[in-house]
Amino acid sequence: MSRITAVEVFPVAVPFARRFVLGSGAVGTPDQAGAVIFVKLTTEDGVVGWGEQRALPSWSYETAETIAVVIKRHLAPILLELTPFDVELFHTRASRLLSPAVSNGFPFARAAVDIALHDAAGKLAGLPVHALLGGKLRDTVPLCSAIGVGEPAAVREHAHQSSDYTAYKVKIGGDPAADTAAITAVAEVAAGKPLWLDANQSYRPTALTRLMDAVREVPHLHCVEQPVPGTDTLALRRVRDLIGLPVAIDEGSFTAQDLARTLRLDAADLVVVKICKSGGLRNALKTAQVALAGGLEVLASGLTDCGIGFAAALHLFSQLELALPAELNGPELLADLYVDNLDIVAATATVPSGPGLGVEVDEERIRAESLDLAWS
Repeated sequence: MSRITAVEVFPVAVPFARRFVLGSGAVGTPDQAGAVIFVKLTTEDGVVGWGEQRALPSWSYETAETIAVVIKRHLAPILLELTPFDVELFHTRASRLLSPAVSNGFPFARAAVDIALHDAAGKLAGLPVHALLGGKLRDTVPLCSAIGVGEPAAVREHAHQSSDYTAYKVKIGGDPAADTAAITAVAEVAAGKPLWLDANQSYRPTALTRLMDAVREVPHLHCVEQPVPGTDTLALRRVRDLIGLPVAIDEGSFTAQDLARTLRLDAADLVVVKICKSGGLRNALKTAQVALAGGLEVLASGLTDCGIGFAAALHLFSQLELALPAELNGPELLADLYVDNLDIVAATATVPSGPGLGVEVDEERIRAESLDLAWS
């Protein structure tokens, strides 16, 4: 087995092509880049695996600095004792070193490493990542457009520009009147395509009922995602009784164990699966399997991933039955993905077929744009 001999970490400020705002705050704009941590693993045979993770502390607690510190100072020593195939052993040892509390510990940092392990393992085996996970069900993954919080004219224009997409994810921000106007504007353009509302924890139950009353006649509303704080599963359960629209859990469910508690409380109809919050590809699959066993539908999403994370998500979601097209919005929102060999046509992405993640990483650019953070 080819052991890992080097772990490198590159924080990069990745530019956005357009403004993108969630209910929990701005993610990025053309003038406000978002921080991404790239990870490079090298084995004794010279095989390289790449991973990445976006830092978005307004969404989850990990910052660019903490992700970088955790990988370089705490996870790298573990990795230097392993091969790229030792994914479960890596996570077991990482959990002992950085003990999970109620949910999981430093999932974004671990997800970046997990992706890199799978990339290297696939290259060593001469297989694409989806083959390591059990094989794909389909060759392509249709994508959902992500429309940020904004004025009606802006979201309507974005919807027009995203006419190739077969579904729209509409971000809402906690103001029933403003959100009603935005939802209605997108619905006017959607022409029957499903609308997936995402509040990013910005509502309380009573305000959400006012919003749902206002948009009750809007056609093709599929669900509302994480309307209440992720820490308040009981409020999510109350919301299900109040609004008459399927409810999806996202920030409230990072792990398979989280989702099992949600199922016990009967608090959701769907679950959003993300590699980042799960701590990696196989942990994300575990969540999806709990969902399917419990009768919940699966929604696929990311966190405005660059090309490495985007490719990893394609491998993962190519083997799951999804309720809606995948909301993997990096190609739609970012100025560049830092990889080659991605094939995206008419809002449909082809699952890479080469060894590992199947993409060619622009290492020269990543090194040139790497930031000097305070931890180094």
